[in-house]
Amino acid sequence: MTEQHTTRQYDVELKSVSTRVLEMGGLAESQVAQAIYALANFSGETASQVLEQEERINRLEVEIDAQMQRIIATRQPAAVDLRLLIAISKASANLERVGDEAARIARTVQRLINTGVSSRMRLPVADLQFEADLACAQLRRALDAFARMDPNAALDVLKRDDQIDQEFDGLLRKLITYMMEDPRMISSSIDLVFVAKAIERVGDHAKNLAEAVIYVVKGTDVRHVTVPEVEKAVR
Repeated sequence: MTEQHTTRQYDVELKSVSTRVLEMGGLAESQVAQAIYALANFSGETASQVLEQEERINRLEVEIDAQMQRIIATRQPAAVDLRLLIAISKASANLERVGDEAARIARTVQRLINTGVSSRMRLPVADLQFEADLACAQLRRALDAFARMDPNAALDVLKRDDQIDQEFDGLLRKLITYMMEDPRMISSSIDLVFVAKAIERVGDHAKNLAEAVIYVVKGTDVRHVTVPEVEKAVR
């Protein structure tokens, strides 16, 4: 009876820390969406809210790490449970970096506003919004795969990764054209290059999270391998 109780308690602890990762993921996704809204609407107030939320995400990462360390110290997990805890550690680190990228975008918005850039200037904000929508969708899929520990859903995230890279390349070409046509656009265009790169990195962190899911379920490290090789590992 005591052993069953201990096992149930252990399962509760694992579920609790996994749930906190999903909570952190929801906050990070919201933060990215808010940062892009701030850019699209030149909203300094929204940019400030994004920066305030960064503290909450950072705090969650620290709490998750502490909770995970307690589980390892007291439960001495083996096999799949240990892989899960490693994946949780990687997931929280990647989500904290997603929050960092959102904060970077928010600070760029504040800088653009402070330097007098107008929302009426010819800036490819709609293209950035599209890239951000792709990145947020990827993050959402990765979090869903993590919640269900579904390697096939994680594989789908990896297959879609090139879409964000292609969008970034297109945006970069467009911004270079703007700078060549109008030297007054150089400063703001450079700022937007960094925004586009930040969004691309959100997609990279979603990919890392998907790879962690496959590692938990299949016990195979699929980092730095081709998608066909990942397909073989999953199936």
